[in-house]
Amino acid sequence: MKFCSECAHPVSLITPPDDTRERFVCTNCGTIHYQNPKMVIGSIPLWEQDGEVQVLLCRRAIEPRRGYWTLPAGFMENEESTSDAAARETEEEAGARIEIRQLFSLINVPHVHQVHMFYLATLLDLDYAAGVESLEVRLFRESEIPWDDISFPTITHTLKFLFEDLEKLRSGKGDFELHTKDLKRHFREPIPT
Repeated sequence: MKFCSECAHPVSLITPPDDTRERFVCTNCGTIHYQNPKMVIGSIPLWEQDGEVQVLLCRRAIEPRRGYWTLPAGFMENEESTSDAAARETEEEAGARIEIRQLFSLINVPHVHQVHMFYLATLLDLDYAAGVESLEVRLFRESEIPWDDISFPTITHTLKFLFEDLEKLRSGKGDFELHTKDLKRHFREPIPT
C-alpha cells in the first residue's frame, strides 16, 4: 500500500500506539489501514441416490490452477453471511441450487492470508452447469475423484475429511463433524547441482 484511501497522502509502515504489529498509517489524517485475511467460502454439494453419495466438483477455467478440480468456492463479499457466500459461489461456479447444511471444514492458510470454510450442502436437483469460472462441472463418486488433479490442498483435505466421515456414517461409528486444520507453508528443498 502506498497511499491513504481516505485522503490520498502517502502512508508509512509503522507500529501505531497501543498496537503490536506494523500497519500502514497515514501521517496526514491518522487513518490506520488494517489488512486482514481473506475469507474463501464454499460448499460441498452432495447428491445421494440409492444409498450412494456423490460430490459435485468444478474444473477451474481461471488461474491459479486452471484445469484442476475444485469444490465451488470463492472470496466472501461484504454484507453477506458465510452460508450466503457458499450458496452464491455454488450458483456462480456450478449453476447449482443447494440447501446449506452445517459448517464442515475450516482451514487456516496463513502464508497466503486466507481462511477457507466449506459447508456441507444438498443438491436440490441435477440441473447444474459450468459458470464462467468453470470449464466443466460433474458429480464424482469417491472412487472417481481425480486426486492428482485437485486444485488446492484445502480441497484435498476437505474431500478426505468428507469420505472419512461418510465411512463412519456407513459403519454406524460416527457422524459428520467440524474439521479444522492449519496449513503451513512447505518450502522445497534446493535441487542439488
